[in-house]
Amino acid sequence: MSPAPQGLDPEKLRGHLDRARPGTVRGPLDATLLQGGRSNLTYLVTDGTDRWVVRRPPLGHVLATAHDMKREHRVISALAPTAVPVPEPLLLCEDDSVLGAPFYVMEFVEGTPYRTAEQLAPLGPGRTRGAVLSLVDTLVDLHAVEPDSVGLGDFGRPDGFLDRQLRRWGKQLDASRGRELAGIDELHAALGRSLPRSPAPAVVHGDYRLDNVLIGEDDRITAVLDWEMSTLGDPLTDLGLLVMYSRRLELPDSPVSTTAAAAGHPEPQELVDRYAELSGRDTSAISWYTAFAWFKLAVILEGIHYRHTLGRTVGPGFDRIGDLVPVFIGHGLSTLQEG
Repeated sequence: MSPAPQGLDPEKLRGHLDRARPGTVRGPLDATLLQGGRSNLTYLVTDGTDRWVVRRPPLGHVLATAHDMKREHRVISALAPTAVPVPEPLLLCEDDSVLGAPFYVMEFVEGTPYRTAEQLAPLGPGRTRGAVLSLVDTLVDLHAVEPDSVGLGDFGRPDGFLDRQLRRWGKQLDASRGRELAGIDELHAALGRSLPRSPAPAVVHGDYRLDNVLIGEDDRITAVLDWEMSTLGDPLTDLGLLVMYSRRLELPDSPVSTTAAAAGHPEPQELVDRYAELSGRDTSAISWYTAFAWFKLAVILEGIHYRHTLGRTVGPGFDRIGDLVPVFIGHGLSTLQEG
């Protein structure tokens, strides 16, 4: 048995599972932290025979709305019967006395999250291409789900979605202003002047990219993960983010990596064309959505840089984050002009 990871007491978890789902666990539980940090914490739990995954908010988190376990559990529960591959949820616990915070348990799904081009290299060009195209196909399936039909009709406020998103990230930028950033206010203003008309609302993942899904041995997606930013809104925001992550940064030793440089990775336009063909949606304004994704990531990176300058964020690579922000701003401006 390995030492219990911070944030999860295996004995308390087993006690709760024995009460809530008798017979599920057949032996002492062993837990391993799979993913940590500012995002929700993810643990692999096993009784030696079966495996499950537990999700809970980060330790000492402040913004409960950003780490809403009930919301995550609700969306994967709603999507489980659909064509969208998600882990089967087992239970939700909102009693803080068990693990110190709300959490939920879901099935363990086999698959690999590919985070870098180097990790994709062993697949070869053909399999890499298939995996990325599968990403588009699954996004089409997600956006085809009728929210009301799965009980998610009240999952968000789609009216005025893009305007609220732009204002939200503008406020995030203002909260992280510690230096002059040429072009960022120009980009924010230009996005505001050219807001596209949103299509019919859909369930939006909010952070849809290759390393937030699991790829199986057949190069198909076995599960879409990390639903903490999901809502009802403009589906093309998901596509714009996917297109942004499919652009080669051409930055050596960048602390922000993408898989776009992998041999066989489809070009962004092919992803857009495939989405348009399969979904039937008008993607003519994709430059705006991609530029917005560049802006949003620039704001996120600037926030990390700002906290690093204050000594609040430590670790490898954080000292180089600030150099990336002007690059993302430049890509956002040029992408908007292309549209």
